[in-house]
Amino acid sequence: MSLSDQDRERISAAIRATEARTTGEIVCVLARSSSDGTALPLFVAAVVALVLPWLLVAFTALSVREILLLQAATFLLLAMLLCLPTVRVALMPRAARRAAAYRAATDQFVARGIARKQDRAGILIFVSLAERYARIIADDGIAARVAQPEWQDAVDGLVAHMRDGRISDGFVEAIERCGNVLATHFPPTQPGRAELPDRIYVI
Repeated sequence: MSLSDQDRERISAAIRATEARTTGEIVCVLARSSSDGTALPLFVAAVVALVLPWLLVAFTALSVREILLLQAATFLLLAMLLCLPTVRVALMPRAARRAAAYRAATDQFVARGIARKQDRAGILIFVSLAERYARIIADDGIAARVAQPEWQDAVDGLVAHMRDGRISDGFVEAIERCGNVLATHFPPTQPGRAELPDRIYVI
């Protein structure tokens, strides 16, 4: 699933409109996948490839050369298949998927410079498609006034839109909901230059 130029502009416009109502700032990140480990898929492919020759010896009259060729081909095909993002993620336990997505979200929070905002009033809206995971991370200045459960409506909306394949609508709605929370606790004081880019990052 990808975002069109029109989708990106809609999200940027929503960020600008929201930030006009608050001193807080919003950064959006869409990740195709948060887990890039290939150890488990390669392990599964290797186990199958190791078991295959025993079955072929027991039930076929293939030569050693043919068996070795089939073993190598099986390993390569399975490794390519199991390393596909959706398949790789499906092999992971749910807790491991969520942990990987959360780590990716916290990494993006730092990488996008949110923690460097002067008044510590920035938030990250993060979505990972492969893991079907959404998270809102608030910097210290916001977290001191706004409890994490206050972001839950925006997170639930993101997940629902993700299931329907309307990811840009989900981001726009989440931005507006987060903006309402920010405007309540961090009303605008004076016109100022945004410290963070008004855009969505796709990784």
